[in-house]
Amino acid sequence: MERILSQRLYLDHAATTPMTDAARAAVVDGLARWANPSSPHAEGRAARAALEAARRAIAAAYGWRGETLLTSGASESLAIALGRTTLPRRIVTAVEHDAVLRAGGDAAVAPVAADGIVDLAALAALLAAGPALVCVQWANSETGVRQPLAQIAALVRDAGSRLLIDAAQMPASVELAEVADMVALSAHKRGGPPGIGALLVRDLALLHPSGGQERGYRPGTENLPGALGYAAALGEAEPDHGALRARLDDAILRSGGEIVAADSPRHPAIGSYRLRGVAAAAQLILLDSAGFAVSAGSACSSGTMKPSHVLGAMGWDAAAGREVIRVSFGRTTSEADVDAFVAAWRQMAKTTRRAA
Repeated sequence: MERILSQRLYLDHAATTPMTDAARAAVVDGLARWANPSSPHAEGRAARAALEAARRAIAAAYGWRGETLLTSGASESLAIALGRTTLPRRIVTAVEHDAVLRAGGDAAVAPVAADGIVDLAALAALLAAGPALVCVQWANSETGVRQPLAQIAALVRDAGSRLLIDAAQMPASVELAEVADMVALSAHKRGGPPGIGALLVRDLALLHPSGGQERGYRPGTENLPGALGYAAALGEAEPDHGALRARLDDAILRSGGEIVAADSPRHPAIGSYRLRGVAAAAQLILLDSAGFAVSAGSACSSGTMKPSHVLGAMGWDAAAGREVIRVSFGRTTSEADVDAFVAAWRQMAKTTRRAA
């Protein structure tokens, strides 16, 4: 499993992905615009104009006609939406990101089936108790499982409730404008800079204001360089990685591995795999030493190596869940990269099985 470190391959794009050239250039441009966008002088007004142009570009990428509140990222967007909702109740699914579970507080939890898809009958029963803000991660950050947004949105709408979608992992899509009441977004997963994101809001009456900037819903000096970088990144098309993930899936299966939620609709750039009998921590060490950067679970929780609540909600026991790693692709990932990873994975599987 030896690999020259200068030839390392980064396959953890679901955690964060490199900035695009356009995004980097836009950030540099923003750093030169040193005035505060909330200042009344000419320099401040120029910075404000640039900020608002970036805001419009971000909204346009999603076909969004409501409000676009700029935040520090998806985690803050989710905290604002869940923590300051004007609705009396909150419902989250059992496979939401840790940021949702932290911000959700006493939210009711909708279970999922073994395939990772939310139990629609159970969700309908929870909705029957009265209006609520329902939070759903469109594509799970650990397994890549995609939820049926249209069906969920119909249930939520018919119950007189509202839908918050965590779309941090998904490329920009106008589909969200048709089904969501709020959307949480993050730039650094889309080729933009870290520290910037957005909360798309159909109607600001859904939120209690806090005062300050961003229409009075988020205090703090606006991050102009970040906003410019985010808008620039969204202007660049993202490749469809479906063929690459299918190639990896097939190779893992033929090599004795297991695919998490193999039969579910999944994000084309995220694959979750189990090597039976080998702890994920050991796999990460072996793969890292071979020059491959992958992860176990989401970046916000993988460092703890605690049992995955996502896999637990899908019926996996803790021991099996600790044998799962995640591989995720980005703009630069190629067939050669996937083939190199497969070779390393097979060697790891062979070595560990021989040792066992």
